Amino acid sequence: MKFTKLHGLGNDFIVIAGEKELPAGVDQLAIRLCNRFFGIGADGLVYILPSEKADFKMRIINSDGSEAEQCGNAIRCVSKYVYDHKLTDATEITVETLGAGVQKVQLNVQEGKVATVRVDMGQPILQGLEVPTTVDEAKVINHPIEVDGREFRFTAVSMGNPHCVIYVEDAVNFDLAVWGPKLEVHPMFPRKINVEFATVKNRTFTDMRVWERGAGPTLACGTGACATLVSSVLNGLTDRQATVSLKGGDLFIEWNEEDNHVYMTGPAEEVYQGTLD
Repeated sequence: MKFTKLHGLGNDFIVIAGEKELPAGVDQLAIRLCNRFFGIGADGLVYILPSEKADFKMRIINSDGSEAEQCGNAIRCVSKYVYDHKLTDATEITVETLGAGVQKVQLNVQEGKVATVRVDMGQPILQGLEVPTTVDEAKVINHPIEVDGREFRFTAVSMGNPHCVIYVEDAVNFDLAVWGPKLEVHPMFPRKINVEFATVKNRTFTDMRVWERGAGPTLACGTGACATLVSSVLNGLTDRQATVSLKGGDLFIEWNEEDNHVYMTGPAEEVYQGTLD
């Protein structure tokens, strides 16, 4: 079985194409292959599959064996893969996701290879029970949550997968490893949660660090960057277009007022190809 290692701002994936469906035992396969000491090493295992609704279907298995509904960095990697490996010659494609439906993708091609990808990430889900949280409110904004005697305030956003955005004084140096895993499994989040810690620098620039559900600390999270921009607009902190700076690099996010869709633009890079015995 051939695989290709790609990353979006350091959020890395083992990408496999050519299969008709997910193989049996894919959860254990992901755990084994994603292990950074005894496997290939990655944040997730991604399959590019046939779709009846779109040009391609994407399925993402996290490094802990659980399945993610959506991943912004993975969809950029998938989009780069299908063009660079000549599965399509179109620069506008559609990708079916598990949690966010069919998403439209625009490819910026330079010298025959995809350099950056702009993804229509769809409309954010803000209703508390639909994110999901246990908070039955139309919008969960600046809501209190207590962990080990410390109170945080979060804004809940789903981009096809659930996020809670928490504003802190210094996201870059925040103790992610202490608070991320505790918030991920908090009872207020029935399907667990992706946790973003953000510091707004100005109306068009935000620092963010992420603890991803099922993967832990990653260098970047595309859906998390989208959720952070939506949250920042809801809290009156940024404009509708802003750069979200992650540990692995920057993403440009727009929450369009006319169609209510969130658009993400960023790079994807291929690292290497290999064969699994």
